[in-house]
Amino acid sequence: MKKSEIFFGIIKIPMDFLMTVLAFLAAYRFRLYTDVNRLFEKAIDYSVLPSPTEYLNFSTYSALALIFIFAINRMYTLKITQTFSKESRKVIFLCGIWAMAIITYYFFIREFPFSRLAILFSWAFTLIAIIFGRAIVRILQRISLKAGIGKRKIILYGNNSISKEIKEKLLKDPIYEIIATVNSFKDLEKLKEKADELIQTQSGISDNQNEIILDFCETKHINYRFIPDLLEVQRTNIEIETTYGIPIIKINPTPLDGWGKVIKRILDIIGSALGLIILSPILLITAITIKIDSKGPILFSKLDNGKPVKRVGQKGKLFHFYKFRSMYPNTHKMRYKNLSAKNTRKDGPLVKIENDPRVTSVGRFIRKYSIDELPQLWNVLIGNMSLVGPRPHLPEEVAQYKKHQRFVLTIKPGLTGLPQISGRSDLNFDEEVKLDRYYIENWSLWKDIKIILKTISVVLKGHKE
Repeated sequence: MKKSEIFFGIIKIPMDFLMTVLAFLAAYRFRLYTDVNRLFEKAIDYSVLPSPTEYLNFSTYSALALIFIFAINRMYTLKITQTFSKESRKVIFLCGIWAMAIITYYFFIREFPFSRLAILFSWAFTLIAIIFGRAIVRILQRISLKAGIGKRKIILYGNNSISKEIKEKLLKDPIYEIIATVNSFKDLEKLKEKADELIQTQSGISDNQNEIILDFCETKHINYRFIPDLLEVQRTNIEIETTYGIPIIKINPTPLDGWGKVIKRILDIIGSALGLIILSPILLITAITIKIDSKGPILFSKLDNGKPVKRVGQKGKLFHFYKFRSMYPNTHKMRYKNLSAKNTRKDGPLVKIENDPRVTSVGRFIRKYSIDELPQLWNVLIGNMSLVGPRPHLPEEVAQYKKHQRFVLTIKPGLTGLPQISGRSDLNFDEEVKLDRYYIENWSLWKDIKIILKTISVVLKGHKE
């Protein structure tokens, strides 16, 4: 899902809240200076209405109640799934339910602290304000789409009547951009422009060809969709959507899309910020001991040639990577030359040197308890990494990945992950990839929390270098 889609989806919540509160305050002022019979004459005493503070509190609680009603009725989906007219009709309907809920509440507690006319004004103003606010969000989103921000680039696989019908309808929608219609896998491989989604409409192809297409989408991090009936593939995270009256099945590589992505990011921000604060004494002591123990920088942030240390992140993007220096300076390249014979991980692209002579005495200790990785909390805070996910690997290691192994790049790399609590470096690389794949396809917030708690237990026990 595009970042712009998530942004415009989330912004509806504060927009609805703000518009509701402003509508209530406007209704309050309007009621003070109006009367049922004499609209523009000051006829109401201030004692009839609550104080501005009381009314503000009431409007806040009412706005939160409205947001709750909207949320359970899917008014905060992160994709535009309905026209503005349908959205407006749903707003009117749900605001009616919300107003009835407020009236019912005060009926049962047998206490109505202020004018019912004020409630009527508040409901009417809120209705207008929310529709106006949502119109603003739509306009801003349309402007960004016209500027090329947030467009979903589509490949249609199958040159047939279904593709033509879909293409005809999607071209009318500024959200979508059809970059190609292909009829074979060879044509698909030739495409150079990056796509966000592939919709397969072609039937009658072999299971092997279907798997090749799926593998291509996984490798290139393209969302795969198909018309129902074309494929019979057992997969998790399947969604059925209707686009312009055409039922389409979407295979999500992970639940970490939409609100799942938002929830995980919130956990990352809170967890990394708390981690940096709570562990700051350990970070400070480690920095001092590294400086005393050996010459060189405190952080391992530059390679032997002076270039910044980078790791491969989500969808293959490189990012600056930080960790405490645990080795003597200018010894990084030795892992591929002088010490290559001591590599204990010959099952895959990763390199691990047994009894590594490059490691300092302090480095050996901080590696044992994974203290050297604590600066990565900063990577988590700024959004390059997540608290939980596949390990971030070196560009030269990722270059040696097999096609199916690149699936781990679907999400952000993590400070810890399922392999780290299931055997750490004792696992071979394929086992590590299988565990990461299971995590990606079956993510849940509770699973993240359990992995973090288990990680603390594993780290405190320490591990052998």
